[in-house]
Amino acid sequence: MAVEKYEKTAPKFVEWLENNVEKGLTFFQFSFHHHVEIRTSNIMERLNQEIKRRTRVVRVLPNEESCERLVTVMLQEIHEDWMSDKVYLKMR
Repeated sequence: MAVEKYEKTAPKFVEWLENNVEKGLTFFQFSFHHHVEIRTSNIMERLNQEIKRRTRVVRVLPNEESCERLVTVMLQEIHEDWMSDKVYLKMR
């Protein structure tokens, strides 16, 4: 199991996994015709690329909290854009 495999090398990941595994399985709650649109991780990969790009510009962050604040602000901006742009997934 993933928890046992990573409990020593990535304890924060294990904690997150234990608290959020149900959220990770949300995909299966969508109807089958949505699976084609949400089955890939392209959106998440693009989002991660943007986070990496924008944190590289800052270069040095003094602590983990400042990095979290920066990423949170970025995600809020992206969320606002997504909410006002074209609908990606039409709920039928």
